[in-house]
Amino acid sequence: MTEIDEIDRAILAELHRDARTSMTAIAEAVHISRAGAHARIKRLTDAGVITGYSVRTDPVQLGHHASAYVMLAIEQATWQDVQARLRAIPEVEHMALVGGDFDVILLVRANDARDLRRIVLEDIQAIPSIRSTRTTLIFEDYSRD
Repeated sequence: MTEIDEIDRAILAELHRDARTSMTAIAEAVHISRAGAHARIKRLTDAGVITGYSVRTDPVQLGHHASAYVMLAIEQATWQDVQARLRAIPEVEHMALVGGDFDVILLVRANDARDLRRIVLEDIQAIPSIRSTRTTLIFEDYSRD
């Protein structure tokens, strides 16, 4: 496991704020040299702490006017198959295997309520080893990412 110190945490905070920040700006923000910032980011990447860079988007601006968390109860032995089938549904934005009343939680983004209904009833519930679903509509959301 990689030791992560306060400088590493400060670098990660800068990258979370804006992954396009230049190496020079990161170095200045955390008060180290540009070479030092580059070396630390490379070390964090090589160690698997940094797994990639992404773009934040506004789902509504992308035409996704209906979002929901969909909780699934599945047959436990079928998780790998269920996971593969759910990954094939483009509207599933996030998936987590969890403990509790349900086994899986999905974040689903759809064009509208009719599209959300189709995704849940025709795509997700059509997977044979899904025993039950519960859908919770999202009225407004915020992501730190």
